[in-house]
Amino acid sequence: MNEIKLTSYSHGAGCGCKISPKILTEILHTDEVEHFPNLLVGYNHRDDAAVFDQGDGTAIISTTDFFMPIVDDPYTFGQIASVNAISDVYAMGGTPMMAIGILGWPIDKLEASIASLVLKGARNICASAGIPLAGGHSIDSPEPIFGLAVTGKVNIDNLKTNTGAKVGDYIYLTKPLGIGILTTAEKKGILKKEDQLLAIESMLRLNSIGGYLSKFDYIHSITDVTGFGLAGHLIEMAEASNCHALINYVNLPLINESLLNYIEAKAIPGGTKRNWESYGDKVNCTESQQTIIADPQTSGGLLIAVDPNYVNEFENVCKERNTKLSFIGKFIDKKENKVLTVI
Repeated sequence: MNEIKLTSYSHGAGCGCKISPKILTEILHTDEVEHFPNLLVGYNHRDDAAVFDQGDGTAIISTTDFFMPIVDDPYTFGQIASVNAISDVYAMGGTPMMAIGILGWPIDKLEASIASLVLKGARNICASAGIPLAGGHSIDSPEPIFGLAVTGKVNIDNLKTNTGAKVGDYIYLTKPLGIGILTTAEKKGILKKEDQLLAIESMLRLNSIGGYLSKFDYIHSITDVTGFGLAGHLIEMAEASNCHALINYVNLPLINESLLNYIEAKAIPGGTKRNWESYGDKVNCTESQQTIIADPQTSGGLLIAVDPNYVNEFENVCKERNTKLSFIGKFIDKKENKVLTVI
């Protein structure tokens, strides 16, 4: 069992195997628009989850997320995939209620007992989030796949979407960048021993702070950073909010200073290139900055837009709840030719 290397059974890894933003736009394009009055959030603005008004001041949050292994250990894979999926509920300012599993397994290549360990990891994280893993669906697939469909709830007054950012808002990030680079370095066999747990520890941290922050009116917008990288998800927030994002590159939190050495060693995920080809024309930055801001994150942190008049209170609240923060920039007036500028 210790010799199993799940990542060798799939062509992609984690959120890095997401379809590129450009292709996704083409897939989702339709002239057929159905109107459902109770659907508060659909896929129009690429938000983190769907939200349905129950008519009593509360709403149901529904989301799903799944991917191929980003680590070799099956238990850890189940944990990471679950943290990543539940994050979408937190990013809407909600509280998760229950989850069901999504499992694709190559039964002719990998024993069922290994899949059982994936589910065990998922149950561990669901228990940490205070929810049951209540069921699921499985198929025989050529590559291992796992994730969750998660149901949550939120008071509508506390709902946070990616459309709410305002000009002047400060932008914060709750987890460091570099997951894609480190996991690629591991695949290439060049990851240093002292760096081996950095990505896993980050990916296993629940973004539960999002549900807590939702009650504060000075939090205008929240989204999480996953496969499209920091730039991709920040662009989605800026476009949905009719703003321009201005980021200070030196303020971006890196998971480790050795990240730059791995970049020099060409440990760059294929998803980075796909991301940049999809939205690079919307960004003002140097070529060297692209690798960090377009790096696909799996179970990344929250991007939070905060009223500048309340940043001290916000930072104190996060400190009290042991949530690390990095102030990375602010939203400014919309510009005609670009959506994101890195200085």
